[in-house]
Amino acid sequence: MVEVFELVIRDFAVIMIVASAMALLSYKLKQPMVIAYIAAGMIIGPHTPPFSLITQIEVLELFAEIGVVLLLFVVGMEFPIEKLRKVGRKASVIAAAEASGTFMAGYAVGQTMGFSFYDSLFVALAISVTSTVIVMRVLEELKMIKAEASSLILGVAIIEDIIIISMLAILQSIASTGDLSFVEIGASVGIVLAFIAGALLLGSKTVPKFIDLIGRTNQQDVLVVAMLGVAFGMAFIAFELGISVAAGAFFAGVLIAESKMHSVSAILATPIRDMFAALFFISIGALMDISLLPLFIIPALILVAVSFAAKFITVWSAARAQGFNKLTSMRAGFGLSASGGELALVTAKGGADVGATSAFLLPMIGAMTIITTFISPYAIKFGWKFAEKWKPQGEEEGTAAQAQDKETK
Repeated sequence: MVEVFELVIRDFAVIMIVASAMALLSYKLKQPMVIAYIAAGMIIGPHTPPFSLITQIEVLELFAEIGVVLLLFVVGMEFPIEKLRKVGRKASVIAAAEASGTFMAGYAVGQTMGFSFYDSLFVALAISVTSTVIVMRVLEELKMIKAEASSLILGVAIIEDIIIISMLAILQSIASTGDLSFVEIGASVGIVLAFIAGALLLGSKTVPKFIDLIGRTNQQDVLVVAMLGVAFGMAFIAFELGISVAAGAFFAGVLIAESKMHSVSAILATPIRDMFAALFFISIGALMDISLLPLFIIPALILVAVSFAAKFITVWSAARAQGFNKLTSMRAGFGLSASGGELALVTAKGGADVGATSAFLLPMIGAMTIITTFISPYAIKFGWKFAEKWKPQGEEEGTAAQAQDKETK
């Protein structure tokens, strides 16, 4: 027992030291931290020659699972129910069109490249993801956050996150049973929808009041324990129902966002999220078998191109159909096209967790995430400039935005 504890402590020290060094390098190069953490994992992992720097891979995987729960929990805290109501019908239609269009394109290309049925499904879902965090950070850095298209992008990304998390829960449920009958698929969809409805209807009447009650004690440590209890409790319920723990954690965050202690809760939860999210990304890198790189790099590049094209076309077409002008539609298309982000990795890990996907899928999605995360700032920056050149004389943003504002009000 003592020997195992010693090995775990040593592994944890190696993980933190290498991750810190890579994070500093990433900061100096002005690259996203997710790339640094994945690279750190690849350096210390068992698939990197000449030998692995860590011995207890199963402990790292455990930390990764906790990281998924906390990552999605804090993401959910950014989406209170009232905010979801204000997103508007137009953004919801565009999000549904983008997610479904990209999913179908990804599945078709996966089958064409000879992927198995489940590999194609999880790949299709992974390339449908757009990272709200990455896109919003890029828009802020480029001082474009106040543009009308940015509001549309945020609304679409919020709804898309919910769609992707719900679809992941359904896919994991189906893949774990291996039953593709309409009855089984219908049952899986029904369980997920019932869980979401129960969380939003029943949870919204109890969880916010519970958190506010704890908050009135002015004991921050007690509040942190209560929040984590809600997060892991919802994740456990989701797990027992046979759906993704990510879905449970996400909706736990949504419920806590309804409390009056939301701002304080978010501040207290963020450092915990950052540590375990880092461990999650490091574990993804460690589990990547880079010896498979020659096998998956070309498919990864193809899928990045398919994802970009499918997202741009579906967003552009749906935005125009909803009455947005050409400038806003094109900017939204570029803004939502490039980034995969953390949810793509959660999706890939979800397929691996239920044993439904092949060994190459996780490193391939990891490579795609690195590529899309790197090109996102350039795609948005130059894409928006390109949109300006195609703007008709006298056309400005806002025409459809004003209509959306009226709708949401």
